[in-house]
Amino acid sequence: MNQASFRRFDESHLEEWHLIDARFRDYQADAPRRVLEHLQRLAGDHHGYPVDRYEHCLQTATRALRDGADEEMVVCALLHDIGDDLAPANHAEIAAGILEPFIDPLNAWMIRHHELFQGYHYRHYFGQDRHAREQFRDHPAYERTVYFCDHWDQVSFDPDYDTLPLKHFVPMVERVLGRPPFGGLPDPIKENTQ
Repeated sequence: MNQASFRRFDESHLEEWHLIDARFRDYQADAPRRVLEHLQRLAGDHHGYPVDRYEHCLQTATRALRDGADEEMVVCALLHDIGDDLAPANHAEIAAGILEPFIDPLNAWMIRHHELFQGYHYRHYFGQDRHAREQFRDHPAYERTVYFCDHWDQVSFDPDYDTLPLKHFVPMVERVLGRPPFGGLPDPIKENTQ
């Protein structure tokens, strides 16, 4: 059997779910390649910035690595803007959604809120409150998000910075996104108990 034959879930059989599960696991294992391919789609996308979004992501990750960040944080830095291509108005949510099953919940929160936090450096130019991040001062991820934005993200638009190439980060992405999702994946039962 190459493909399930049900037309509705309530018509399915255990053997079909074993097939689907095996295919899903293969697809999940290939996620790092697909995510990196998507990241590369940000190349050439300047939106008026001094560097394109791809260079910005590489530069942010390079700064995090050189500052002694752990591997998970470096991967967060690399992928923090990956949602820009699909949802520029909600890019942080997209990036957090991709990373969330594989990273510390505080890092997922940081990615989800990084745009608001880095707004400290430019929101006033749009007549907005640059101190909007202060509403989260008591959150356990507040300090890490401020550090991420102030030291790595908002400073990573320098066309002259000595940025590391993507190949330097590929093994890190493979290790982080290659982890079992938090909570694991359920295994289909061995025999039909219906």
